[in-house]
Amino acid sequence: MRSPSDHGSVPRVFIILLAVVALGLTGWFGLHAAGVRTPLASVAIPMRGPENLPDTPAKWRGRIDYRALDRQLSDLAQRPEMAGLAVAVVEDGKLSFVRTYGVADAGTGAPVTPHTLFRWASVSKTATGVLAAAMAGDGTVDLDRPVGGSRTSLRLPGGAEARISLDDLLAQRTGLTKNAYDEKLEEGQNPATLRTNLAAAPLQCEPGTCHTYQNIAFDAASEILAAAAHKPFADAVEDRFFRPLGMISAGYGMERLTGAKDWAKPHRGSQVRPVKEAYWRVPAAAGVESDIVDFATWMQAMMGSRPDVLPEAVLERAHRPRVRTESLYGSALRQANSDASYALGWRNFTYGGHRLAGHSGAVAGYRATMIFEPATRTGVVALWNSDFGFPFRIPFAVIDSYHKREDAHWLDLSELPPAKRTPVGTGPIAAVPKR
Repeated sequence: MRSPSDHGSVPRVFIILLAVVALGLTGWFGLHAAGVRTPLASVAIPMRGPENLPDTPAKWRGRIDYRALDRQLSDLAQRPEMAGLAVAVVEDGKLSFVRTYGVADAGTGAPVTPHTLFRWASVSKTATGVLAAAMAGDGTVDLDRPVGGSRTSLRLPGGAEARISLDDLLAQRTGLTKNAYDEKLEEGQNPATLRTNLAAAPLQCEPGTCHTYQNIAFDAASEILAAAAHKPFADAVEDRFFRPLGMISAGYGMERLTGAKDWAKPHRGSQVRPVKEAYWRVPAAAGVESDIVDFATWMQAMMGSRPDVLPEAVLERAHRPRVRTESLYGSALRQANSDASYALGWRNFTYGGHRLAGHSGAVAGYRATMIFEPATRTGVVALWNSDFGFPFRIPFAVIDSYHKREDAHWLDLSELPPAKRTPVGTGPIAAVPKR
């Protein structure tokens, strides 16, 4: 019998190498294989080499004026309404700009990094839509089947769940008044119970005939798709998309975020706010978190960069407009876009003569946006940990720069009230240098 130190002809350095690889795999993929998906806790997320990220001026190439964009984002990050911000730009299909600003935690001064986890909020709906489209391609779900014939807690006024399809559900055509019962979810009520109680909720229109944005009703998709996939909804998305795309930071659940080594705390101005679990309990509607690099990877996949994972037919099925909607956002942005529509957890609209696509989202203390131009495969993902709405303008500034349009000034801060400067060392930005 060999002793523990006797490896015959196998070189000791090879054994050490195997041990290191095994230990590294245990970090993310090993935990995943063992069924331990949350939390990330003190496990270090394997990082792409910094030389591969376009995070310095020397690496910025393209039509877009990235130096001007960086200056604008730096100024924006100094606003008292902001805490931290992460932005990535994909130009002509290529990741061309990654930059982070401000703090993940104003209490400690921890800076935002390219690997800080943020919440996607309602951009999570895009993952739900493409999962349904992919499973429809497999024949494991029928988008035209009434949701009442599936395993779901959803009940609608007049028994309309027997008439509206999964396609209707994901295109937000339930007929319910906008954001029905969201306030009850935020109070802590059970989402499955709320879905059943929607039978008594008021209608805005006849189910199946108009667009009315939902979260609780939309999350009935998590029940339907999980049953069809024979696994939890989060596992179905992660296994089918996030892992094959190499999105190792992306996943679902509050504990997974708050247990991570590098995550953005929610803020209101310079104050760190409590993390609220409510919308994680409707994962199909608002359950995803990731870092900015993986968020950019997701946008590239939505552009068609990975047909091995997301074939063109799946993207076409998910992104094809189903129903017209009101214009997006508010104020000046609302006036600037038109011809808006909703697909399967997906928005399409026209801005400046260009057809754009994607989604945006908001939950307490977090905002997210993913907007791009399919024709040029150019767009933006941005994540920030405050309730400030101004950064929703970032994609429009980038699209204007790409098309050399100089008459729009979306990131001009002069229209905002003068910022009240915080004494050095006490504010969310002054505690750390800008990145």
